[in-house]
Amino acid sequence: MSVRRLATEQPEGFAFTPENLDWAKMQLTKYPEGRQASAVLLLLWRAQEQMGGWLPEPALRYVADMLGMAYIRVYEIATFYTMFNLAPVGRYYVQLCGTTPCWLRGADGLKRVCRAMIGAPGHVTADGLFSWTEVECLGACVNAPMVQINKDYYEDLTPETLEALLSGLKAGREAPPGPQVERQTSAPLSGPTTLSDPELYASKPRETGGGEATALTDRKAKRPGAAANVRDAVEPKPPLSDASSKKVR
Repeated sequence: MSVRRLATEQPEGFAFTPENLDWAKMQLTKYPEGRQASAVLLLLWRAQEQMGGWLPEPALRYVADMLGMAYIRVYEIATFYTMFNLAPVGRYYVQLCGTTPCWLRGADGLKRVCRAMIGAPGHVTADGLFSWTEVECLGACVNAPMVQINKDYYEDLTPETLEALLSGLKAGREAPPGPQVERQTSAPLSGPTTLSDPELYASKPRETGGGEATALTDRKAKRPGAAANVRDAVEPKPPLSDASSKKVR
């Protein structure tokens, strides 16, 4: 993994908003006394959201002080996990998957679109709208290639559909997330390939053991028995004779 460093330009300070501070204090009550450091990821994530998608250095110190942690420990966490951005990002932060399934399905073409419309990875456009970076697997391999924009996934992309997507966002038009083709979630593009025989879904009577045909209706549906505490007590059976219990003379 490449070295990740804090941004050169930093704000003067950081503090949670009153709402976020109340939320953070509530999170700390979920952990035993002395184990509040376990909430570090939660608090860093909320600090990043408050800052519009990135973690400044004062926010790391603020969270460390709140949790009683050494600054270096929080720095180690923030620089290790790539979900934390250490420099400002655009209002629409594009994470482009470049792992093998997406690469085989055309991720390189999506990268060319991002470079042409946004710039180099990590660059924020002059209007502050866009930035992008290449990431590892985002977990929607069957719908490759794909990008994540803020919290939404956009799948089954082509260079043309990604360009239209970014142009729409720039013009203020929100695009529906998910597959950008005629596909239902992660179903096969060719349509159903199994359990497709119409006979499987035809209404047929159920064959009984005696050869009679009868359909189960709601009136014949199995009803639950009485609760265990109102059932008749079961009379215990006498114990079986045990040869081993006989006395040996």
